[in-house]
Amino acid sequence: MTPKASNRVPAPEVITDLTGDAVVEIFAVLRQLLADVFTLYVKTKNFHWHMSGRHFRDYHLLLDEQAEQIFAMTDDIAERARKIGGATIRSISDISGNQRLKDNNQDFVPPEKMLAELRSDNQQLTRFLRSAHEICEELNDVATTSLIEVWIDQTERRTWFLAETARTL
Repeated sequence: MTPKASNRVPAPEVITDLTGDAVVEIFAVLRQLLADVFTLYVKTKNFHWHMSGRHFRDYHLLLDEQAEQIFAMTDDIAERARKIGGATIRSISDISGNQRLKDNNQDFVPPEKMLAELRSDNQQLTRFLRSAHEICEELNDVATTSLIEVWIDQTERRTWFLAETARTL
């Protein structure tokens, strides 16, 4: 998915050996990823805070651990964009304008639905990461592709844990 035209910025001063056009394209991909990762972080914390039921402690701790891992990704994504000369997300409205994952503002979500929704969101994030990897690989951005490979592994692990945990419900 190509970012909205209003999110495009002029080609930055190139501080890398990547071309200016490559930087702009990679920056746009990282901007969307960052918005999606922030969205997933907030949703994971939301479900962590509002977890209830028989397995409260286990699910509460699982989601807290996952949220920490997701939040750690945000700094890596933003710093990668800056290292190549791009800008990054500046506000909540900026996140909202770039996110592809959906928010959940429901007053109550049963634990099994929380786990299923987070599993689905992590699967979607994996697809976004794979697409970003293809673009960065095509543009010869080895550093970003290497980071994305780690994020794919982490995201698949979260998906696996959520799937196995939901299986016991």
